[in-house]
Amino acid sequence: MSDTSTPLIVGGGIAGLVAALSIAPKPVRLLVRGRLGHEGSSLWAQGGIAAAVGPDDDPARHADDTLKAGGGLVDPGVARHITQAGPWAIEYLASLGVPFDRHPSGALRLGLEGGHSRRRIVHAGGDATGRIIMETLVRCVRATPSIEILEGFEARALRQDGEGIQGVSAQGAGGPSFFPSRQVVLATGGVGGLFPRTTNPGGSRGQGLLMALLAGASLIDLEFIQYHPTALDTGTQTLPLISEAVRGDGAILVDERGHRFLDVFPMAELEPRDRVARAVWQALEAGHRVFLDARREPGRDFPARFPSIHAACLARGLDPRKDLLPVCPAVHYHMGGIEVDPEGRTAIPGLWAVGEVAATGFHGANRLASNSLLEAVVTGQAVARPLGDAPARQEIGRAVLEGPMPALESPVVSGILARSLGVVRERQQLESALVALETEISRGGSPMALLGWVWVTAALRRNESRGAHFREDHPDPDPAQAYRQRVSLEDWQAHRQGTRMASPPERQGPLPGSPGHPAESPP
Repeated sequence: MSDTSTPLIVGGGIAGLVAALSIAPKPVRLLVRGRLGHEGSSLWAQGGIAAAVGPDDDPARHADDTLKAGGGLVDPGVARHITQAGPWAIEYLASLGVPFDRHPSGALRLGLEGGHSRRRIVHAGGDATGRIIMETLVRCVRATPSIEILEGFEARALRQDGEGIQGVSAQGAGGPSFFPSRQVVLATGGVGGLFPRTTNPGGSRGQGLLMALLAGASLIDLEFIQYHPTALDTGTQTLPLISEAVRGDGAILVDERGHRFLDVFPMAELEPRDRVARAVWQALEAGHRVFLDARREPGRDFPARFPSIHAACLARGLDPRKDLLPVCPAVHYHMGGIEVDPEGRTAIPGLWAVGEVAATGFHGANRLASNSLLEAVVTGQAVARPLGDAPARQEIGRAVLEGPMPALESPVVSGILARSLGVVRERQQLESALVALETEISRGGSPMALLGWVWVTAALRRNESRGAHFREDHPDPDPAQAYRQRVSLEDWQAHRQGTRMASPPERQGPLPGSPGHPAESPP
């Protein structure tokens, strides 16, 4: 008899690994597509982890910066809780062995990034923070006997019955398998692999979003896709990231004439990412080339401060101390995701989500730089609380072979999303995308077309510009649309039936913290 009470975590990034370690010493299974620690966006995180640990800083100030960057859609209670936990997150990771960068005195070396009013970005290995945190967490997970690691399986679908989640169907080298569990945590990461220019690994294709959508979960804030303004323009799909911390150390953005075009803004290159990304996109659309100039600052200190970025540039024949670095916007982070409560629960019994695939309300319309790693650690720990009631292990359920499953990849859908969900959107483009996606659905194409349909629907319904969602035909924010937007398969079903939903999905009541909203209960 399979032990369906043992939690199953799908995904091996920072959020999933912290969740597994937090459940231990109770049993837990970890399902990953490749070899643990060898893929995923967490490995590529350069900027660091934001935490109010400096002598001139405090969590309330960090929360305030988060609220300002989020375009009015950040949940204030969630922001307060996660930023309050920032110092704990750093202490926790350090206790596991993460060697954070420090001054000779032993104090943490803190960096500055866009939207932050204080230096509060904690690094490890300069620009290798994600990789070093991951290496540490992987060592800890592999050394924990109660964590069973299932490598080489790509999750494809959730199976349910009348009681809720039954387990996960996955594709492995030997064919399809089923892993039974009544407690499944999706920690599958982001969506960048669906777009032609991204700083994410190509395998980050929104699989978790699709699995949750098809299982009946609600998705929220889908229209908010953060484009990083300074990806090294190499002409490939996956582009090396040039961390915002480089601009925090003094690098500036210029065009081919040497004109610095961001000094018209109060914080210049350190404005929130949505503004910087749009400025870069507009310069490129106007026929200019855009470069990051780090020759003066950080200048000769570049190799020591940013060794990974320096190596990536040298590999492409560029020396940041001497050369201008060609850059362009690229998909970097998805603020939207599966709707969850403060402990990661979805509305589906037995299903949780954590990390980038989840939408906690912490990021709002525009993620504040380096807040994502903080969220991953804090919520990874939080999701373990409701999952810690599994009985002591007797026998871990074995994978059960099952029939073929549809592939989630779809170049057609990816092309449609890339054309309609760019740095700048407009109605006609979005409407054409919906028609194309309906055609793909009707011909029985990839189920990813359904995710695309609700995604583009969310962008079309938001007739304003807010945070990372910029509508060329509605360039200003509309105070009446200061709400988070929920979508689900019910929207597609209502569309097919030619009916309107009883409760308009685009208006889900007052924003948390606003008049008329019930009292907040922070996580």
